[in-house]
Amino acid sequence: MSAPPPAARRGTRIALPVALALLAVPLITAAHHSRPAPYGDRLTVHAPGDGGATGLRTRGGAVEAYDRGSGAARWTYTRKGRASVTLLAAPGHAFALWSDGLVTDTARDGGSVRWHRAIPAGAAWLRTPGARGGAGVLRPLSPGARMLAVVTPHRIAAYRAADGDLRWVLPARPGCAFEPARALRRGGALMVAQPCTGRAVPWTSQVIAVDDYGRIVPGRTPLGNGVPGRDGGRGAVGGGGRDGGAGRPEN
Repeated sequence: MSAPPPAARRGTRIALPVALALLAVPLITAAHHSRPAPYGDRLTVHAPGDGGATGLRTRGGAVEAYDRGSGAARWTYTRKGRASVTLLAAPGHAFALWSDGLVTDTARDGGSVRWHRAIPAGAAWLRTPGARGGAGVLRPLSPGARMLAVVTPHRIAAYRAADGDLRWVLPARPGCAFEPARALRRGGALMVAQPCTGRAVPWTSQVIAVDDYGRIVPGRTPLGNGVPGRDGGRGAVGGGGRDGGAGRPEN
């Protein structure tokens, strides 16, 4: 039998890689869709909102939004191998603290999980009796929860709700620890207990006041907390906050 002509051999060499590439496309697509979601997330929308009031609850370790009238689930957010510990509902936001020390924000309409932020050593602390099941860890810092405080014994961290940006961190004083469950709001301030041991500390130093700009002390000059490109540019580092910074406390 005679050998195929050179043109036929060239056509075969070209066709073989093309055929292999076409066969690989479904395999690549299947691998893409089978990848695990980041952080083990699974957000399932059961029914679109119809304008009625939506409630939030923890059920079986999941975060669930439901219709307050019928009780029917609207969406469910789970994380593989993790359980929701506590929730904070705010306009447009569903903040959740999870058993591994992760804090998440889900859109109230179930459209997306916006961001994830980890509490250092949070999982180990949440397993202790002193954590009280995460009571008081999630605290709004401003009307509408534009800023969220995450209160743990060693620090208070403030995040911008719109994008999860870390805005400030306040460590507890040496020999002292914050108690998340012992906090309350007074006007525009969040008052947090900071009991101390081992030395004489005046009671006035065992309660601290914070707002969305940090600890409230005389003469501070806080940065702005606006989202960059929005809110009149107050989100830029070094921004002056609500009044340009004049006469406001420093973090």
